[in-house]
Amino acid sequence: MHTEKLTFVVGTGRCGSTALSAVVNLHPDVLSLNELFASVTDPAVLTEAPLSGEEFWGYLSRPNPASDSMIRNGAPPSEFLYNRHPEWRYSAETTGIPAISMMVLPHLTDDPDGLLDALEPEVRSWPTRPVSLQWHALFAALAARFGTTGAVVERSGLSLGKVAQLRALFPQARFVHLHRDGPDCALSMSRHVAFRMLPMLWEMAQRCGLESPHQLTPEHAAQLPPDLAPLLTGAYDPALILDRPIPLAVFGDMWSRWIVDGVRNLGELPADIRTSLSYEHLLTEPRKELTRLAEFIGVEAHADWLDSASALLDGDGRRGSALKLPPAELEALRAACAEGTEALAGRGL
Repeated sequence: MHTEKLTFVVGTGRCGSTALSAVVNLHPDVLSLNELFASVTDPAVLTEAPLSGEEFWGYLSRPNPASDSMIRNGAPPSEFLYNRHPEWRYSAETTGIPAISMMVLPHLTDDPDGLLDALEPEVRSWPTRPVSLQWHALFAALAARFGTTGAVVERSGLSLGKVAQLRALFPQARFVHLHRDGPDCALSMSRHVAFRMLPMLWEMAQRCGLESPHQLTPEHAAQLPPDLAPLLTGAYDPALILDRPIPLAVFGDMWSRWIVDGVRNLGELPADIRTSLSYEHLLTEPRKELTRLAEFIGVEAHADWLDSASALLDGDGRRGSALKLPPAELEALRAACAEGTEALAGRGL
C-alpha cells in the first residue's frame, strides 16, 4: 500500500511554505498535507517500528502539549488553524486539541471534527505493521475522501532537518527544497513566537547544564531566572517571548546552520528525486515555477489552477523586507547568513 506520487516540501520555515501549501491545496488532483510532521512530532512516527492501528491513532489524535500551551498563554502562531473557531469541539484549555486537528485537517475541510470522527474507526481497525505503511494507508484514506488522484504533497515548517528520516521511511518520495533570501527569512523568524522560543530554550538548557532543550522538565524552572522560568511552568505572559531582546544575527545564524546542513543532506539524494524552489522566483514568475512544480510532483498544471494560484501569490510587500533595516543591522544579518547563502549559491540556487 504505497502512495505512488509522494512529495515532501522541506525548508527552514518562514520561507513561504505556508503560502505554497495554500497553492497546492487549490490543485484538484493533489492531497495537500499541511504541517503534518510539525503536528505529529513523536519520534516513533518516523521510525520503522511496527505500530498497531490503535497506537498509530494515538499519535495522530493525542494533543501536542507545546501547541496547546501556546494557545492557552495567548501566543498561538498564525499557522494554527483550529483554535480560530470556538464553535469547534476541542479547546486547548479543556480537552486539548488533537494533534492532527491543529493544522492538518482544517486545511482540508471546514468540518475537521467530522473528518476526525470518520477517520478514527478506520485507523484504529488497521493491523500492526511498519509505521511507513500506516502513513501510506492514511494518505490513501484521505486521498479517497477528497477525490484526489494519488498525488500527495506534505509540507511542514522547519522540516529541512528531517530529510534523512523521511528518505529512509519513504524511499519512493521526492523532495522540493523551498528556500528564501536569508536575511528576509531570518527577519521573519525574529517576529514569530515559535522561532523566538528556540534560542530561549537553548539558553535554558545551557543554564541547566543540559545537552539539549528536549531534556528540560518543569523541575528545571527552579534553576532559571524569572524571565525564563515561567516557560517551563505552563503559564507565562507572551511578552516574555515577544519582547525579549534577541539580536537578529541569532536568527541569521540559525537559518545559515539549517541551510548548510539541509543542502548537504539533499545533495546525498539522487538528482532525479529532488529539486529546489526559490520563494522569490515563485512570487515573480508564479506560472513558470508552478508549472515546473506540477511536472515534478506528477500532475498537470491546469490553467484554472495556475490562474487561482498566481492570484494568491501576490508578491507585493513579501520581498526584500530586510532591506528596510538600518544599514548596520542589515550588514550584521547578512554576515550571519553568509554561510547559508554560499551553500545555496554553490548548488546554483
